[in-house]
Amino acid sequence: MTAVPPEPPARVSALAERRAQARAARDFAESDRLREELAEAGWVVRDGPDGYSLAPRPPYAVLPSVADLPRRREDADARRCTVGLLVEGWPDDVRTCVEALLTHAPPDVVVVLLENGPTDAGAAVHELATAHPGRVEELHVERAAGWGPARQALLDADVAAVHVLMDPSTVLEGDALSPLLAAFDDDDDPAVVGAGWRGAAVQDGWREFADAGPGEVEALLGYLFAVRRSAALQVPLPGARFYRNADLEWSFLLREAGGRLVVPPGPLPVRQDRHRGYHDSDPARRDKESKRTYDRFLQRFRGREDLRLPRS
Repeated sequence: MTAVPPEPPARVSALAERRAQARAARDFAESDRLREELAEAGWVVRDGPDGYSLAPRPPYAVLPSVADLPRRREDADARRCTVGLLVEGWPDDVRTCVEALLTHAPPDVVVVLLENGPTDAGAAVHELATAHPGRVEELHVERAAGWGPARQALLDADVAAVHVLMDPSTVLEGDALSPLLAAFDDDDDPAVVGAGWRGAAVQDGWREFADAGPGEVEALLGYLFAVRRSAALQVPLPGARFYRNADLEWSFLLREAGGRLVVPPGPLPVRQDRHRGYHDSDPARRDKESKRTYDRFLQRFRGREDLRLPRS
């Protein structure tokens, strides 16, 4: 059963009304001041198309947007690997994914959770970070961003030699990260910039992709996609608002820049649970944004046979 949010005190409601009036009058300085006063009183005000809502302030810091995350692009590598998870709800899935990571990933791997806008999973993110200091870090933003900008912000905030894109629907059943990390340790093949669980290859005149791998692949899927940070920072992620096809586009951008993508030999101990970001998203938005991204991909890469791999 969903908990009913508490009613704000009369003083808090009055402050929120004054802030709404200030916004309507375009007095944004006063609006911001009243927002801070509400925060000091323990409440968060959220604006929407139908007005505003009030909620108790959470016990963790919430940044205004992903633009306010730290930018560490110039920092030297300070750890071996970070796994970045975008959290957009479904707290049970987040717990399952993170607990499997903590059980099976090498102990020097750090998990960074970005709650992308206020969701019902914020408490779970905070709970995991509090329970596992040093292994799990939390980030929360008030305004949700699209897949591309949110992923780019996570990458820009990272200080690991290898950054891993992972979806909460992906669950480790063993150490699937060590084979990915090993792909970057081969001194004889420094051009490898990405390693992943599932590869893909162009099919049917560039109209679709099919599963590919192991070995070198034309693209990697974002369910579990490790990338060398130094290379990734030179190739910005696509500004896609929805994830579908954006991982394929980024793969080709990385390869266009001279990188190689690989899938390790042998099956990795990974399973995929329900992919909420696809199956539980608005179908109209999902299809529109997926088509937008794929059309952009085709405009740039269709016919680039120099980026195709020989087919066995």
